[in-house]
Amino acid sequence: MLFHHIPLQTAETQPDSIALVDRKQEISYASLATSIRSVAAGLMESGLKRHERVGIYLPKSQSKVISLFAVSNAGGVFVPINPLLKAEQVRHILCDCGVTTLITSLDRFGILKNTLEECRALRTVILADQEEGPPPPSSPRLQILPWRQLLEAPEHPGHRSIDADMAAILYTSGSTGRPKGVVLSHRNLVTGAGSVAQYLEISAEDRLLCLLPFSFDYGLNQVTTSFLKGATAVLMNYLFPKEVVNWVERERITGLAGVPPLWIQLSQFSWPESVGEHLRYITNSGGALPQATLQGLRNALPRTKVILMYGLTEAFRSTWLPPGEIDRRPGSMGKAIPNAEVMVLREDGSPCAPHEPGELVHRGSLVALGYWNDEEETAKRFRPLRCQDSGPPLPEMAVWSGDTVYRDEDGYFYFLGRRDEMLKSSGYRISPTEIEEVVYDSGLVAEAVAIGVPHPMLGQGIVVVATPAKGVEPSAEAVIAVCKGRLPGYMVPGAVLFRELLPRNPNGKVDRKRLATEFIDLFQEE
Repeated sequence: MLFHHIPLQTAETQPDSIALVDRKQEISYASLATSIRSVAAGLMESGLKRHERVGIYLPKSQSKVISLFAVSNAGGVFVPINPLLKAEQVRHILCDCGVTTLITSLDRFGILKNTLEECRALRTVILADQEEGPPPPSSPRLQILPWRQLLEAPEHPGHRSIDADMAAILYTSGSTGRPKGVVLSHRNLVTGAGSVAQYLEISAEDRLLCLLPFSFDYGLNQVTTSFLKGATAVLMNYLFPKEVVNWVERERITGLAGVPPLWIQLSQFSWPESVGEHLRYITNSGGALPQATLQGLRNALPRTKVILMYGLTEAFRSTWLPPGEIDRRPGSMGKAIPNAEVMVLREDGSPCAPHEPGELVHRGSLVALGYWNDEEETAKRFRPLRCQDSGPPLPEMAVWSGDTVYRDEDGYFYFLGRRDEMLKSSGYRISPTEIEEVVYDSGLVAEAVAIGVPHPMLGQGIVVVATPAKGVEPSAEAVIAVCKGRLPGYMVPGAVLFRELLPRNPNGKVDRKRLATEFIDLFQEE
């Protein structure tokens, strides 16, 4: 099964079911399948070659969803670009993976026009909002096509692909330098959709609200799991958290996925009681959910299951915690998802004992193909793993996550911290998550992040950067006093700094690296 087969096969069994809601327009599976095939034929007519990269720089829309699957149907590789990125960031992605075709809108093309001259591999630009109206602008070097021309293309079979071929490149923040392109196969994407749909028990009756960007594997999976099971995907380009609550109620959403910064804000709203009649579950990934936020959500949505997950772009998703285990195993990331094996290994590759910290290593068909055009980084993270059980000692690629975790006697995993985010102060290795949980429990902050910055005596000084809780006067002294009562001396922050907003990366997570750079001289000035 290939990526584009997901909606096409569902269209054969339930053609009249609603696949997609884009604002007020409803699109059936039959109509979606027709558009996917037409746009794929148009891409072939435009000259797209096998495995060429196609950038998709659009907000969430019907044309963006069609483009993802049409590129796959044509035998190309889709590269979803976060619509929040600016021209320079878009240029990096287009040049890094040699995008030959860019699907965007007329206004975004105007913003990118000068930048695109630096993208030497780029041949074709397709304007997705040009179904009607005047001819598209001209360019001395680029072939510029309106969307309607793709829809009108004659039937044309795509290039042949197999499930081991690359299907997508998702760009993710690296520990150093610019974002890296994670190369995903058809098998990765299809297996991921099936695994998640299985433990979330998604069915044709579900309506999933798509909030997260499709450049984020977590966001992309809202569409793939929905289409795999014949459910309905509702597209939303949200601006304010309160709008999310309104959309969930109006669209009778049954499944909602988010990241901690969003849940922190949503936990502070009063949700209509009627939401409990249809909102079957909510999920969290992209970071640990503070216990206070988790409890706030459970109080606000008593009839909704809260499902905590852990994943990384290089292996899509690794673990999930069943809702019934939340109270029994506070702080746990759960067990391995279906069709994945997750281990805790020492540096020499040997398994860790229960409660012994080690690196999370993931094996199975969800493991990506590596980083685009970066053999050195690929060799660091994707390494052979020999079977430790009986059987032929054949090596297979596994992904070393860079995350420090431990597992208990029952096989449940607990997150300690990123290896490149772990703090080291006074000779101790410290998890920022442990500090952040205490700060959240104080009730004095709405959002907080602990970072390490250079310190002349301690190696790293601990800094907490936070936003104040609603109705609470910001007080660094009060937060530090709580930490002194809950943490050993070497874990108490040397400084607590308040600001109105915390910086985000394109996926909505707090940008720790930017904060660490901003306050790099904080303790040097003392």
